[in-house]
Amino acid sequence: MTDDTRKTPRQKRAAETVAVILEATAQLLERDGLEGFTTNAVAERAGVSIGAIYRYFPNKRALMHALAERESALHGEEMQRLLQANGSGLAPDRALVRAFIGAFKGRTRARRIAMGVWFEMTPAEALARRLDAFTQILNQTHETIEPINAFVLTRAIHGALRSAVLEGVDFFHDQIFEDELVTLSRAYLAQVRARAAGQDKA
Repeated sequence: MTDDTRKTPRQKRAAETVAVILEATAQLLERDGLEGFTTNAVAERAGVSIGAIYRYFPNKRALMHALAERESALHGEEMQRLLQANGSGLAPDRALVRAFIGAFKGRTRARRIAMGVWFEMTPAEALARRLDAFTQILNQTHETIEPINAFVLTRAIHGALRSAVLEGVDFFHDQIFEDELVTLSRAYLAQVRARAAGQDKA
């Protein structure tokens, strides 16, 4: 939950209520966009009182931010699931990209709105920690890379994904987009390795 959340749900019933509220938030954002998005509409859609909304979320932005946080956590879980499915032969870097693209259950409109709020509200340090997780995935695929190379690559891939989400590109779920991001990662790392090998020989 975020700093804007009034109360953190600790009991199972409270957690279930929050899950229902966030699912209603996603459905409304996808269907109506921001124009029809109100806390009253969320309460009606979720089948809870308006008081239940304000018990955990002080405003609409907090709802959208929490939705993005939830999907980010689910993205991490999906990435681990893909990595553990060894029979598929899916490489770790591709698993990470595929899990990110598949987040929000394909709800592109809800994702664009919620992630826009998330990027506005999330401190740069928190975003950096998330991108560091990508470096760990890359290190499962390749030999450990230098911090500067990890920084350049993770920010390049994140920038492409972020722009694709916020701009609402129509190829976001196309296989070729996933392939291009994986190609970007591997081509850059291959160039880094080749440069390092050349320096070693010199």
